[in-house]
Amino acid sequence: MCPLYWRQQNCKKTMGYLSPSEIACAIVESSKKKVKLPFLPMVILGFLAGVYIAFGAQLYTIVTHDLSKYLGCGFSKFLGGSVFSVGLMLVVIAGAELFTGNCLILTGVLTRDVKTREMLISWLIVYFANFVGSVFLAAMIYHSAQWKFNDMGVGAAMISTALAKVNLTFPEAFYRAIACNWLVCLAVVLGMAGKDTVSKIFGIYFPIMAFVASGFEHSVANMCFIPAALFVKGNVVLFNADLARAKDILTWGNFIIKNLIPVTLGNIVGGAIFVGTAYYFAYLKKYSA
Repeated sequence: MCPLYWRQQNCKKTMGYLSPSEIACAIVESSKKKVKLPFLPMVILGFLAGVYIAFGAQLYTIVTHDLSKYLGCGFSKFLGGSVFSVGLMLVVIAGAELFTGNCLILTGVLTRDVKTREMLISWLIVYFANFVGSVFLAAMIYHSAQWKFNDMGVGAAMISTALAKVNLTFPEAFYRAIACNWLVCLAVVLGMAGKDTVSKIFGIYFPIMAFVASGFEHSVANMCFIPAALFVKGNVVLFNADLARAKDILTWGNFIIKNLIPVTLGNIVGGAIFVGTAYYFAYLKKYSA
């Protein structure tokens, strides 16, 4: 366990934000609460997190679908990452259960405050609830006909984004996913550090903007990006010959095998190992003098 003495010695109170050692303790306390959530609240909060991240994904598509030809690729990605950050802001501040952020529960396992079985069950329930929430919003986007905006430019952008994602090799998707959730979990950490809403917003914004602008891969975001393209492809490719190959490449099977599996595995490594485990060894593990 994370001994009370160790916490008292290392979790010193600060005025405006939590120190890194306080954050490490907060991760453990949060992990204990997350795995003890009853099934129904866990499912509801997981569903909401999927929807919230999907809101960010759709906003990214709307804002960036034709922006690069006016402002260039780099600045377009920067603005896309900026607006996408609303998704994690909603998760952290409004309250929801996001699989990628919950990779930090491993810290509680290492301190022996959480059982491995509890962590795995929580991950599984939240992951599938995130999937349902993200696909639910993707279906809403399809039925709302937002993909028709700008002469179907938004729909074409949805398909182009999804094609790029399913065409990644396993190593490309895996390593981009590690970097992604390293930053996402750091955004969660900075959100924990802030003691007021504005501080939490700024703490979340910069790492999320960085991961999106860098083109890294987030499993829950892809649960919206790719299904949204799957829903609209039959309509959009009829008007855009350049996207005709989407009919064969964009399938549910390719989505899961070529993107979702490697990205999920990479997200676990990035969040659980490079943030959760690192914080444990840096701040929570007792070392002999």
